[in-house]
Amino acid sequence: MIRFGIVGTGRISDWVLKGAGQDPRIKVTAVCSRTVEAAESFIQRNPLAAGAAIYTSVSAMADDPQVDSIYIGTPNQTHCEYAITALKAGKHVLCEKPLAINASEGRKMIEAANESGCLLMEAMISTLNPNFRNVASRIAEIGPVHHYSSFFCQYSSKYEALKKGEIATAFKPGTAGALRDVGVYTLYPIVALFGRPNRISGKLATVSTADGEADVYGTACLEYDDMDATLAWSKAYDSFQPTEIAGENGNLILDEIHIARKAEIVPHAAPTSGQGPKPGRTIISEGLQHNEYYYEFKEFADLIEAGKTQSELNSLDTSLAVLEIIDEILNR
Repeated sequence: MIRFGIVGTGRISDWVLKGAGQDPRIKVTAVCSRTVEAAESFIQRNPLAAGAAIYTSVSAMADDPQVDSIYIGTPNQTHCEYAITALKAGKHVLCEKPLAINASEGRKMIEAANESGCLLMEAMISTLNPNFRNVASRIAEIGPVHHYSSFFCQYSSKYEALKKGEIATAFKPGTAGALRDVGVYTLYPIVALFGRPNRISGKLATVSTADGEADVYGTACLEYDDMDATLAWSKAYDSFQPTEIAGENGNLILDEIHIARKAEIVPHAAPTSGQGPKPGRTIISEGLQHNEYYYEFKEFADLIEAGKTQSELNSLDTSLAVLEIIDEILNR
């Protein structure tokens, strides 16, 4: 049994517990929130947390001997402080994406993990999804890859309020915004598959607020030796474009990059100048046997059981590279 302390009682923590509860090894023994009342409400609506101890201090929860691991589901600007507090107390840490608000904080977290000998993993669901893993295992079949495109564009209910001057946590300048919130879903998988790009260019659209510029959508182009990538993300409009990996011998397609429920392969067909039949798509995997958040807790639990301090699938090198790319795009 892996005993978790949950930091943060917002909706993301509600979502992840639905997946965590599908792994019989996971038990929630503590909940930390800003108020006792919020923690009590969280426990009442999440059966997995029944009987959990309540804390309003992360350091106090990290000292609880009934807690082995800590999940951090609080705003981005708290990730570094809370993760380091937990790691120094000898607790494993599963931290919500993005790992930190910038690469500097990410490096501090990784250093603390290395010093503690504890596991630190970013809770990026895309790369642990079985359909994504299926696609990753079949890239060789489509030959040399020349293009990658990925989109995560999801209109935010807080966007209208932002235009009126109200700043929600998801748009807070300097710590959140569209790139950190949803753009990371387009960045992390390509870095996990193909590594760091040679060159990065990006463009952001922003809304002026009393606290600074809040980024609301953007695009980026990544250049590799023999491949380029086009990425788009938004909290100001929707898009229903899939993620596509294009090779000389065919294409691999994922319906949605954050929760891939279907993966397809399209073999390269003979040239017909548009006059012949289009190549057929073959579904290579479809549906998920478990809740989408189950897979990050399974990976985390497997790593603990194996005595490992880093995931090969959601590696700290990938997390840091993504933070460095985010920094570069934001600071242009």
